Amino acid sequence: MKTYPTKSIRNVLLLGHGGSGKTTMSEAMAFNAGLIDRMGSVEEGNTISDFDSSEKQHQFSISTSIIPIEYGGHKINLIDVPGYFDFIGEANGALRIADAAIIVVDGLSGVQVGTEKAIEMIQKADIPAFIVVNKMDKENIEFSKVMDQLQELLGTKAVPFMLPMGEGPDMTGVVNIVDMKGSERKDNRCFDVEVPEEMIADLEPYREMIMEGVAQTSEELMDKYFEGEELTEEEIHQGIREGVLERDLIPVLVASSNKNIGVETVENMIIDYFPSPADHEVIKGINPNDKKEIERQVEETEPFSAYVFKTIADPFVGKLSIFKVMSGILDDATDIINTTKDEKEKTNHIYILRGNKQDEVDKLIAGDIGAYSKLNSTVTGDTLAESANPILFEPTELPKPVISIAIEAKSKSDVDKLSTGLHRLMEEDPTIQFERNPETRQTLLSGLGEMHLNIISDKLKEKFGVEVELLPMKIPYRETITSTAEAQGRHKKQSGGAGQFGDVWVKFEPAADMNDDFEFIDEVVGGAVPRNFIPAVEKGLREAMDAGILAGYPVTGVKATLYDGSYHAVDSDEMSFKMAANLAYRNGMPKANPILLEPIYSLKITVPEEYMGDIMGDLNKKRGRIMGMEPIEGGKQVITAEAPLAELFKYATELRSMTQARGDFEMEFARYEQAPQNISEKVIEEAKAEKDKK
Repeated sequence: MKTYPTKSIRNVLLLGHGGSGKTTMSEAMAFNAGLIDRMGSVEEGNTISDFDSSEKQHQFSISTSIIPIEYGGHKINLIDVPGYFDFIGEANGALRIADAAIIVVDGLSGVQVGTEKAIEMIQKADIPAFIVVNKMDKENIEFSKVMDQLQELLGTKAVPFMLPMGEGPDMTGVVNIVDMKGSERKDNRCFDVEVPEEMIADLEPYREMIMEGVAQTSEELMDKYFEGEELTEEEIHQGIREGVLERDLIPVLVASSNKNIGVETVENMIIDYFPSPADHEVIKGINPNDKKEIERQVEETEPFSAYVFKTIADPFVGKLSIFKVMSGILDDATDIINTTKDEKEKTNHIYILRGNKQDEVDKLIAGDIGAYSKLNSTVTGDTLAESANPILFEPTELPKPVISIAIEAKSKSDVDKLSTGLHRLMEEDPTIQFERNPETRQTLLSGLGEMHLNIISDKLKEKFGVEVELLPMKIPYRETITSTAEAQGRHKKQSGGAGQFGDVWVKFEPAADMNDDFEFIDEVVGGAVPRNFIPAVEKGLREAMDAGILAGYPVTGVKATLYDGSYHAVDSDEMSFKMAANLAYRNGMPKANPILLEPIYSLKITVPEEYMGDIMGDLNKKRGRIMGMEPIEGGKQVITAEAPLAELFKYATELRSMTQARGDFEMEFARYEQAPQNISEKVIEEAKAEKDKK
C-alpha cells in the first residue's frame, strides 16, 4: 500500500448495536476497494475483522479491528469495534483516534440501545458522523419509522441523504438525494441509473430538508436560499461538508451490506464529506520535561508523535502496539522515546494492519494508523515521540470493572501460565484487572460483564493453553468486638534443659472506629514485662488478629492494651511472650462480644428517568441505602447509594436487564459495617463446616 498524504486519509469508526451489520459493512467496503476477491460472512467466520477464534465461535466482534482500504484516490482506515457493551472499552480507545464515525442501524430493529449509546459517544467525543440504516433488503422494513426514531433522538440534524430503490427483498439500488442520481447493483457491479419517475415526488421533501441545512452553513448561502436562487452543485457539496464538520448535519444513508447495495455510495460520501486528520484542530499535550502545555498541528512538517490506542497480545507474533501518528512522519530512522514511561524504545519494522495481517511499510504520515511489534515498555494509552521533541498526550479514560469472579487453573502445573496469560491480556484489554486476595486466597478477575469474563476465560485457553475454572468470589468479611474484656495469657513449657515462660495481661476494647487498624498500647510499669519482650507481645497479637474467633476472618477496630505480666529470668524469651500474647487473645476476645463485619460499597448508578422506580425498589431488596439523586442531561438520573458487596455480585447483569442495557454504574469500597444476625450466622456456620472438612 502506498503512502498517502494527510489530506487523503480518512479514519472512520464503525459504531452501532451488536448485530447491526458493522463487520459486514466493512467487508463490503473492502470488496469494493479490491482488497478482497470475495466477501466473507460473520456466520462462516471468514471476515477480515473477526479473525480471532473467539469471534468466530461467538459470531460477533470482541476486539477492535483496523481495515485500511484504498478507494477513490484516498486511504480509508476503517475501525470496526464491538457492539456489545461488555467490550465498550474497545470503542472508548478507538474514539480517541477516529476523525469521524458511521453509526450502523439495523433497519428492521430500528433505534436500539447500542444506537443510543453510539450517539452519546460521538456527541461526547465531538466528532462528525453519518448514520447508515442497514439491512434494507429485509422484509417489513419501514424507513420512515426508523427516520422518525432518529429525528426524535437528534432533531433536525438527522437528514435523509439516500432512499432505497425497491422495497425489502426487491431492493436493487439506492438514490442519492443530493445529486438526484440512482445507483443499481448488478452482477457485483454498481451502475449509475436515472431516478425512477415514481420516486421523484417522494424525494422532493427530503431534498428540501438538505437544501435548508446547507443554507444554514453560511449567511451568504442563507441569503441566496431565501431569495429563491438555486444553489450551485459546488455550493451544495461545500455546504454539506461544512454542516457535517460542524456537527450541524448528520446525513442518514441506506444500505444492504449483505448484498453490497448502497455501500459504494457510502464510501464516496466518506471521501466527500468526512474530515481528514488535517482538518483537526491543533492537538494539545504537555512537555514531559517542564510540564508546560504544547501544541502540534496534524502536519507532516511537525515533529513526530503518536498515541498508542490498542495492544494485541499474541503468544506467537508477540505484542503489537497499534498507534495513530498524531504529527510528523515516522520512518525507520526516527529515534523513538516512550514519553509516558520516559524510556527509549528499540523499534523495528513499521506495519499497517489488515485484520490479523501485518504489511510492512517504509513510513507513516501524520494522521495515519500503524503498528510496532515487541515494544518493551509500551502499553495502551502511552505516547511515543521523537527523542529530540518529546510530547505527552493524556491517556484515554476507560470504564472501570464492575463485576468480579474467582479464577483458578484446572491444572496446578498451569498456575504460572495463568498469571502470565492474565498479564498479557491486561496489556491487550486495560478494562480487565486481576489480583490475588491474600485473605480469601482467591485470584480475582474483574471486568465489564459476565460475557467479558467468559471471553477472557476462552482466550486463556486458546492463546496460552490454560484451562480455567470460574468460581464465585468469597466475601472478605472482617471481625471486631463491641465491648471490653481483660484476659491473661500464660505460656509455660518445661521439657528438660531451657524452658519457656511468658505471662501477660491484656485489655481488649473497641477502637473509636470499627474500620480502624489494630492499635497496640503499652502501659506496663515496674518492669513486669521487660522492655525487650514488649515488641514480641505486639507481634503475637497482630498475628493472632489475622484470624478472628468467629469465622476466621481478619480482626479490625480493636485496641489492645498490655498492662501487666511476669517473666522468668532464665526461661523467658521473645517466642514465649509471643505465645503468651496469642493465648491472651484467645482467652479475651470471646468475652468482648465479637461481631462479623461485611464490606459496604458505594454505587453511582446512571439510568434514564423512567427506570428510577425499578432501580430504587431493587436496591431496597439488596439492603441498599439511597444517598441522593441528581438529574443530568439526556433525561437521566444519577443515583448515589450504598449496598453490601454480598448483594452486588451480579449487579452488572441485573442492571442491564432492568434497564434494557441503558443503565451504567460504578462501584468502590466504602467501609465495613456490622452484618445482620442472619447473615452472620450463615457465614459462621459455613466457615465451621469448611474448617471441619480440613
